[in-house]
Amino acid sequence: MGLDWLIEFLKGTLKLFLHPVFYFSFFVAAVLGVSRVKRERKNFSIRAENAYFELRQLLPVGMIVGVGISILTFGLGLAVPFATIFFIAALTLLLSLTTKLRLLSPVFTVGLAFFLTIFAGKEKWNVPFFQNSFAELDEKIYPSIAVLLTLLLIGEGLLIILNGKKGTSPKLMKSKRGLQVGVHEVKRLWLVPVFLFVPGTALQPPFEWWPVINIGAESYSILLVPFAVGFHQQIQGMLPKESVQTTGKRVVGLGILLALLSIGCYWYPILSIAVVALTIIGREVLSLRQRVVDENLPFYFSKRNNGLMILGILPESPASKMALQVGEMITKVNGTAIHDEKGFYEALQRNRAHCKLEVLDVHGEVRFVQRALYEGDHHELGILFVEEENKWGTEAI
Repeated sequence: MGLDWLIEFLKGTLKLFLHPVFYFSFFVAAVLGVSRVKRERKNFSIRAENAYFELRQLLPVGMIVGVGISILTFGLGLAVPFATIFFIAALTLLLSLTTKLRLLSPVFTVGLAFFLTIFAGKEKWNVPFFQNSFAELDEKIYPSIAVLLTLLLIGEGLLIILNGKKGTSPKLMKSKRGLQVGVHEVKRLWLVPVFLFVPGTALQPPFEWWPVINIGAESYSILLVPFAVGFHQQIQGMLPKESVQTTGKRVVGLGILLALLSIGCYWYPILSIAVVALTIIGREVLSLRQRVVDENLPFYFSKRNNGLMILGILPESPASKMALQVGEMITKVNGTAIHDEKGFYEALQRNRAHCKLEVLDVHGEVRFVQRALYEGDHHELGILFVEEENKWGTEAI
């Protein structure tokens, strides 16, 4: 029996490569990387992370979260009809056309698929090749979808906490007063593969070879479903890591609260509708709250009179090796007080073999960092500042 289950799991895993969302997610991540690099080059004449950064973030953490959700779905005995999986894939592809990455959050793809599943069951929809998957829908499946949605919401929050803060992208923009200021932006797509039980024989008519497991009087297929999880946040009034971490913790908290509420769905299936609706509304409220609060804060990355605020650090640059951090302020270079970029680079050029900086950290404490400079090092240390206009006719970093 154990060997049979192992074989079915392996077969179900291989079917991941038949799912269009799997390939589409790589395409979207690649587009995100290219568009980010173009914007950063426009702002700074150089990119921060390379164009493959978003692709590298797509799967590793998502796979870990997916394993956790898979264990819970199997442990709770969640069975999700193929009709819902079909709708989730279709909505993922359609919502991506809006170019609004936040709409690829599970609260929209799975939440809207839940309501489409209810409608399809009542209207007895007939889809070619998958007639059985739409003919066997009833209210018994509502709680499983609601619980899966809350687990994916918790997973989204964990992804934001673990990975969203990594590699936030610096960006220049104009304030309402016309001044050039800096912000940070996170545009991230994660792929979360989750093993699901699909009830009935919905997959057998088009795929006769699909694995089926009999548990009691019920038949189930095992399917590894890739869920795309999109996230977009712009930060102007806080340190980017702190803002993203706060958002992630709030999403996890909302997910846990709704997961506890979803327990009652097994006794009152109609409660599933309320849980799914609250999930969508709650996630939107969190996004709106973050935007409103952040927009009412003064710009964190703006021109200061007592030094230069660090907007970004290039990876593997001298600044990165000196452990300089985004949000810190450089007040002196090689013993010379600085107030603008011109003064910074002039002080830097006075000693091309060594660099000593006096830095005001994010807690307001003074620290000193220094490093020998070598041939081949980035000529401007690899620091991104809120630029002044045209930077005196020289190339921006």
